[in-house]
Amino acid sequence: MMVANISAVTPTQAIFFNYPLYETANILVKLGVKAPGGVGPDGDIVAFSQVCQHLGCIYSFVPAGASPPCSKAFKATSPMGYCCCHGSMFDLTNGGKVIGGPAPRPVPQVTLEFDSSTGNIYAVGMGPPTIFGHDTGSNDVLNDLQGGTPVAGD
Repeated sequence: MMVANISAVTPTQAIFFNYPLYETANILVKLGVKAPGGVGPDGDIVAFSQVCQHLGCIYSFVPAGASPPCSKAFKATSPMGYCCCHGSMFDLTNGGKVIGGPAPRPVPQVTLEFDSSTGNIYAVGMGPPTIFGHDTGSNDVLNDLQGGTPVAGD
């Protein structure tokens, strides 16, 4: 599924999309630093499920030096995800790893492909762990996506 063209991707704005289910929110961000799973000329464009792994709230993308909408006193030292529901924080430069708060698991990373001839960025898969609320108990993330409608590819 095409997510965006590289010309629309900036370091301070997330691009929102639903994948692999219409009911599961994701963000695509340009981090400004090379990251695991990153695509594009600088290897710094990544995407993650935007569903917090604590209780399923939707977290915000916070660029380095910015604050989440719920805590103007907090300043992110690097690009991160910040969940205003209960304070979970995710390191988007390091595979969505939990760096604070009650979330027990990292946020799942979307597998991306970049077409350098067109600049298009495609979502082609999901990494573990399973998106919060869609786990059947299987060890296979691809078979764990229950409770939603799969996004049709293009």
